Amino acid sequence: MIDRPFLQNFIDLTDQPLTPLIIGTAAAILAAMIGLSLALVGPLYTMALLIALAGAVWVIWRLENAIWAILAIVALLPFGSLPFKVVITPTFLDLALGAALFLYLSQWMFRERRQLVTTPVHVLLILFILLAIFSFIAGMRYSGLAINVLRKFAEFVLSMGFALTLVDILRTPDQLRKVTIVILLTGALAALLGIGLWVMPDSLAERVIARLAIVGYPDAGVIQYIEQNPDLGERAIGTSVNPNSLGGFLVMVAALATPQLLSRYPITGKRWHIIPILLLLVGCLVLTFSRGSMLAFVAALLFIAALRYRRALAILIVIGLILFILPWSQAYLARFVSGFQGEDLATQMRFGEYTDALTLVSRYPLFGVGFTGAPDIDIYLGVSSVYLLIAENMGVLGLVAFLILMAGVIIYGLSARYAVEQIPGLAPIWLGLLAALISALVNGIGDHYFFNLEFQHAVLIFWMFIGMILASSRIALVHSKEGAGVAPIGETAILK
Repeated sequence: MIDRPFLQNFIDLTDQPLTPLIIGTAAAILAAMIGLSLALVGPLYTMALLIALAGAVWVIWRLENAIWAILAIVALLPFGSLPFKVVITPTFLDLALGAALFLYLSQWMFRERRQLVTTPVHVLLILFILLAIFSFIAGMRYSGLAINVLRKFAEFVLSMGFALTLVDILRTPDQLRKVTIVILLTGALAALLGIGLWVMPDSLAERVIARLAIVGYPDAGVIQYIEQNPDLGERAIGTSVNPNSLGGFLVMVAALATPQLLSRYPITGKRWHIIPILLLLVGCLVLTFSRGSMLAFVAALLFIAALRYRRALAILIVIGLILFILPWSQAYLARFVSGFQGEDLATQMRFGEYTDALTLVSRYPLFGVGFTGAPDIDIYLGVSSVYLLIAENMGVLGLVAFLILMAGVIIYGLSARYAVEQIPGLAPIWLGLLAALISALVNGIGDHYFFNLEFQHAVLIFWMFIGMILASSRIALVHSKEGAGVAPIGETAILK
C-alpha cells in the first residue's frame, strides 16, 4: 500500500521483543528533555518545543502529511527558519522538503514503490537541472563559493527535482484532488492573513510581524508602500514580506481556483465553496498593488475562457468595462497607465535593471555568470524579470532551455485536453494548473521571484505546479489508453 506510515514500517522491521524497549527508551529521553527544557527556558518555550515536536512527528508519519506541510509553510510562513544555527540555519521549508524526500525514498526502501512513473518532459527537466548545475560550477570562478549560497542553490535544485518526484507520488485523481484542496485552503488563509495585516494600523502590523523575528523574520521596516511612499498607500504583504512575491503566489492559487466555479464536478462537491476562497484571493491580490500579478491574473482568465469556457469571455469583458468606469478604480487603473508609460519610479528602476541585465548578458552570452555574483565591478547580478535573470545566471543557452522546457510542459499538458474529460472533475484541476503556469510565466516578465535563490518558497511552488500539471496529464492519458474506471473526482475518485 502506497504512503503507509513510515513509523509503522520502522516498527515492523524491528525485532518484536525489542519494540517495547525502544518505545520505553524514547519516552524516557523525551521526559528528560522536557524536564531539562523546563529548567532552562521555562514553560512557554517548552510548550512551543512540544508543539514543534508533535508537528515533526505528524510530518514524518506519512508522505502525504509532509507535502501538506510544505504547502502550509509556503503559504503561511515562507521565510521561517529554526531559531538556532546548526552549521547553517535550516528553514522550515528545508526541513519539510527534506522530510518529504526522505519519506519518498523510504517507500522505495520498504518496497512500497516498485515502478517509477515518468513523462516525456522528465528528460527536458533533468537536462535543465544539469545545465543549472554546470552554470553554478562554472560561475564559481568569478566570485568563489560561500556556504550560504551553496545551501540556497541546493534548495533551488531540490525544488526543481521535486517536480519529478510529484509525478511519481500523485498517481491517482484522489491524491491530486487532496493536494489541490490544500493549496486552495492554505492560499485562502494566506490571503486572509494579508488582508488582516493590511487592515491593521501600520504600527500594530509591524509589531505582529516582528514577533516572528525569533524564526528568522525581520523585526522592523517590513510594511511596504506604493513606490515606498506612505502617502500613496500601503501594500498587502502577509507573511511573504514582499507584496510582489505574495501577489505571484496568490495569482497562481486564484488561477487554480477559478475553473471550479464552472465545473459540473467541483472539487469539494459544491460550487459555492469556492466563492469565499476566490474573494479572499482576488481581494488580497488587489491590495498588493502588484501590477504584474494583476496582468498575470487577467492572462490566466483569458486562457481559461479561450481554452474551455468561451462564453465567459463576454462576462470578462463586461466586468472589465464596469471596473473601468467605477470611480474607486480610477486611481488603481492610473497606476497601470503610468507603468505602461514608464512615468512612475518603480517602472523607471525596472527599465534601468533591464538595461544593465542586457549589458551583462552581452558580455557573457552563452553560459552566463552563474549564481554567485557578477565578475565585473560595473555590472551586478539581479533583475526584475525571470527571463533576464535566467539569461544572467545560465546565459542564452539556459534561457532557450527554459523556454523549451516550458513549451514541453504546456504541450504535454494540452495533449491530455480531451483525455481529462473522461475523468469527471479532473478537467477543472488540470485547466487551473495550466492557467496558473501561464500566470506565472506572464508574471515572470516583470518579476523575478520564481527563479530567485532568495525566494525558496516561490521557486518551490512554481515547480510543484509543474509537477502537478505533468501528474494530472499523465493520469488522464493513462486512463484514456487503458480505459480504467473512475468515479467523479468530487466524489473521491480513484484511478483503478
